[in-house]
Amino acid sequence: MNTNNYSTILKLLLLFLTLVPSTSAVGSPINIWPKPRSFIWTTPQAIPFSPSFVITSPPHPYLTPAVNRYLSQIQTANYNPLLAPAINFTASLPLQTLTITISDLKATLSHGVNESYTLTIPSKSTSATLTAATPWGAMRGLESFSQLVWGSPARVAAGLVISDWPIFEHRGILLDTSRNYYGVEDLLRLIEGMSANKLNVFHWHITDSHSFPLVLKSEPALAGNGSYGSDMQYSTGDVKRIVQFGLEHGVRVIPEIDMPGHTGSWADAYPEIVACANMFWMPAGASWKDRLAAEPGTGHLNPLIPKTYDVVKNVFTELTTLFPDTFFHGGADEVVPGCWKADPTIQKYLANNGTLSQVLEIFINSTYPYILSLNRTAVYWEDVILDGEIKVNPSILPPETTIMQTWNGGPNNTKRLVSAGYRTIVSSADYYYLDCGHGDFTGNNSIYDQPPGTEQGNGGSWCGPFKTWQLIYNYDITYGLTEAEAKLVLGGEVALWSEQADATVLDSRIWPRSSAMAEVLWSGNRDEAGMKRSGEATDRLNEWINRMVKRGVKAEPIQPLWCIRNPGMCNNAMTA
Repeated sequence: MNTNNYSTILKLLLLFLTLVPSTSAVGSPINIWPKPRSFIWTTPQAIPFSPSFVITSPPHPYLTPAVNRYLSQIQTANYNPLLAPAINFTASLPLQTLTITISDLKATLSHGVNESYTLTIPSKSTSATLTAATPWGAMRGLESFSQLVWGSPARVAAGLVISDWPIFEHRGILLDTSRNYYGVEDLLRLIEGMSANKLNVFHWHITDSHSFPLVLKSEPALAGNGSYGSDMQYSTGDVKRIVQFGLEHGVRVIPEIDMPGHTGSWADAYPEIVACANMFWMPAGASWKDRLAAEPGTGHLNPLIPKTYDVVKNVFTELTTLFPDTFFHGGADEVVPGCWKADPTIQKYLANNGTLSQVLEIFINSTYPYILSLNRTAVYWEDVILDGEIKVNPSILPPETTIMQTWNGGPNNTKRLVSAGYRTIVSSADYYYLDCGHGDFTGNNSIYDQPPGTEQGNGGSWCGPFKTWQLIYNYDITYGLTEAEAKLVLGGEVALWSEQADATVLDSRIWPRSSAMAEVLWSGNRDEAGMKRSGEATDRLNEWINRMVKRGVKAEPIQPLWCIRNPGMCNNAMTA
């Protein structure tokens, strides 16, 4: 079956399904996270697995390992829900086979790939079917199938049809591995959890002012001098392993080497190309506007030094050999005036009537075309065109070949970007920053020296308070946009910046709050009547947390166990 025929049949099926009310077992914890777009289960029941149960699928370098992984998980999970499912169990006709059919086996994992699937588990048959347009959609369907399995011996929900596809094509997590280091196994565990939540982009913010942990053959001194040590580096082999693991889990890995700001870690290898490196970030008596960096850890690349581009282009070229994804994140956030003003070369340029925005334009004009020449689509933080003081003319960053990522200003900045024609990834700090609410990491900070009774406000966290799962779940990333503008929003990413995070807290900072975003970007946060479903989602999320924990993800709880054992008793208001 070709892709066009498959798409036509799928659309007709989905049209039919939208005319039939979705039904799930009321009060049953056997659900799927994120909630499917269409879930038809008119007579909830379950059937056993045959001892010889198998999953059959066409051979594929990435889907085959996924099939083997899910088969092993189903055979060994022995998962028991927090509440006994109110589902009839039929002891006859054990399920023997899940047959996977794919119309386009050659589809690559890239932005916009078709992730739809249809899963059918009859109640009176020994065979279930999973049809998908691509291997990546099949992976999403396998995850849904795995969440319908529970008990020891295992049983599976039956008599159902699920047709599912995401609202947004870009659903990701950003992790900063520069401020604090995360081992390879931690990154693999993160990717595994992302796949389980149907997230599909790992935005790897690899380097920053604090360390340069990525070992590059073309520029070995960057990690050799700029990492925290040889035991806190990512080798070429490590990167290949992470990218391969991502492909086997349907997760793209997008690298970010932030520049020209946030590059102090380059200075020990190339001091001549880094302005204001290793200086105290807040000069004595200076006001906030005269700081040398957004936070401790100074250093910006100097766009007026030719050597800068020799190094940068080596980095870019090697990155494209390590990371196959077509998106390439060039950073460009938080270029701080004080740093460039402190450099003698730039001082001379400014004295001759140059501006700091022109300095940034020199850098972008020298690097952006090179990114494009490597057959990559450039992604930049919003600052590059929206910053109040240092920004480039948008004309040098055409929307056709540029994607913007927004983090300030909530829906207002999203509106500014899409109204200018840019495809946009939403990472609003007001909703999607997972590091917020833990205070400020600077020492000797007078904000904490307060008399008793002082109003704590945000507790010293610039983006406080803590972003709860409910806040994340209720955020609509296309709020205030026209229909045409909303189409330019590719999706969103939650972000964990690591000033106060490392591997010891990774799981609990990420999960289950990222699960909240995962459902919103996959199937939305509203029910069929258009009402927010965060109340209904609470019980389902509790169960999903329990399942994640049983799989080895140390997600934090959202309620006492008593609430789970007493459904509805912990709601803020009684429901009709």
